Amino acid sequence: MIEDYALIGDCETAALVSRDGSVDWLCFPRFDSPACFAALVGTPDHGRWLLAPAVPVTAVRRWYRGDTAVLETELTTAEGVVALIDFMPIRSGLPDLVRIVVGRRGRVPMRMELVIRFDYGSVVPWVRRVPAGISAVAGPDGLLLRTTVPLRPDDFRTLADFDVAEGQEFGFDLTWFPSHEDMRRELDPHEALRNTETWWTEWAAHCTLIGPWRDEVVRSLITLKALTYRPTGAIVAAPTTSLPERFGGSRNWDYRYCWLRDATFTLLALMSAGYTREAAAWREWLIRAVAGRPEQIHIMYGVGGERRLTELELPWLPGFEGSSPVRVGNAAHAQFQLDVFGEVLDATLQGWKMGVPHDENAWRIDTALVNYLESAWKEPDEGIWEVRGPRRHFTHSKMMAWVAMDRAIKGIEQFGLEGPVDRWRAIRDAIHQEVCARGYDAEVGAFVQFYGSPLLDASLLMMPLVGFLPASDPRVRGTIEAIEHHLTRDGFVSRYQTTPDVDGLPPGEASFLLCSFWLVDCLELIGRHDDATRLFERLLSIRNDVGLLAEGYDTEQQRLAGNFPQAFSHVGLINTALNLSRHRAPAVERSAK
Repeated sequence: MIEDYALIGDCETAALVSRDGSVDWLCFPRFDSPACFAALVGTPDHGRWLLAPAVPVTAVRRWYRGDTAVLETELTTAEGVVALIDFMPIRSGLPDLVRIVVGRRGRVPMRMELVIRFDYGSVVPWVRRVPAGISAVAGPDGLLLRTTVPLRPDDFRTLADFDVAEGQEFGFDLTWFPSHEDMRRELDPHEALRNTETWWTEWAAHCTLIGPWRDEVVRSLITLKALTYRPTGAIVAAPTTSLPERFGGSRNWDYRYCWLRDATFTLLALMSAGYTREAAAWREWLIRAVAGRPEQIHIMYGVGGERRLTELELPWLPGFEGSSPVRVGNAAHAQFQLDVFGEVLDATLQGWKMGVPHDENAWRIDTALVNYLESAWKEPDEGIWEVRGPRRHFTHSKMMAWVAMDRAIKGIEQFGLEGPVDRWRAIRDAIHQEVCARGYDAEVGAFVQFYGSPLLDASLLMMPLVGFLPASDPRVRGTIEAIEHHLTRDGFVSRYQTTPDVDGLPPGEASFLLCSFWLVDCLELIGRHDDATRLFERLLSIRNDVGLLAEGYDTEQQRLAGNFPQAFSHVGLINTALNLSRHRAPAVERSAK
């Protein structure tokens, strides 16, 4: 199950570790590099690194060590208790994955199985012995495993059997290196552990938030930080690909890229907690990534700013629990999505309000985007949910075009910036009038998914949150209640009613957790405080044992679904915790001020 995994990372890539001690997903050296361990969407033969007792395990406990991304897993057997400490040091050069085995009680026989398969499980490397370990190379990739534990080859795997007694510790360091270079650097696992814990603890200590859910918020903040790419400032939507939105289905996508939408939402959550440095770094990444004509803007980029994210299927991988195809790359990178303009401009304005320094280049880009939007807002698009059906006039997209105009105008009014404010005010008013006239269906009693449609869409829960209309407006309240009644099951909200003529895909998917957090926010805004708190606590209860959330939740199977951990879901948790605390005073709608 997806819940069985925990995340470790170094803010440049990440690994998923299962409850039984197996690293089943790891891409080196970047989030979007080909995986060397791909058992998550395949089988153990597609690559994994198992460290576990060689005897039956009777109990498993695991946790993150304090406010860090260092994972500790305690495994109990009849012979004794052993702990695994897994982490990735914040790198100053080459990337490492470090594992330390600690004897806690008795004497436990252990087994290690290392199966290296480069290029998503398709390439068996050439393995040779080196001092204190083994080296594996194939094509551009090399891995070096160093340990004092004796290793032996077996059927294209590397195995080890050893005992760990109480008080004993054994370290394992796996390092990626370019295969054409010699790998000579050594690392002390225990020193690396101390440095890694210190780095994360100091980062988490900058959190400025207080409130009843502070522990949950801090864990989500650490998760978001782990999804940032430190060299450039980019933020990935998730560290995985093709974890299914519906088990056994084909809605399996690669999320290891930087969506402008996801990144701006993430930045707002980080800035709200006092982390403005990440916002400044992302802004510099954005300036580089979107260089060119405004009409050439992409809705997502690679972590280095790459634009060509060609989508491919990997037929040799069976998929998570048989959910196929497994995809890498994402064809949605070439889609036209109006809402990203609003999200980028909103993040810019909020950043200035929270202390991010003004930047002339950033405002030039924002101005160019808004100038382009003056006519582009009238065009149909693929929308926030990246439908693979025909382009339509999605109501949410038009609303976010209004947000872009509104935030540009506020930038001029509140910060003395230059721009054609009178012209933009006229366009902002025109968009607002059109959305209210064509996006609202009086018979449905709600704003609808796209002009002329009777279908609902949970993205319209954003309407009062971005200040388009107040929550007190009867049309907004009607929309909230319609979504609550028709798109919600057991408190979990679906994005929309999936139909092939709208999104071009087979129907059916799990609920979308960010939408559920939006519903909590809206219930709070319309004065249903107790209902909002109950739903929020319900959402907190589905986090896995180390506080992580996937993209969605399957209400039938009562389990997490989709790529994991998902930035969007943790953004929703943070923002909703803030809103529930803030709105206990007279309600304040975030961006109407």
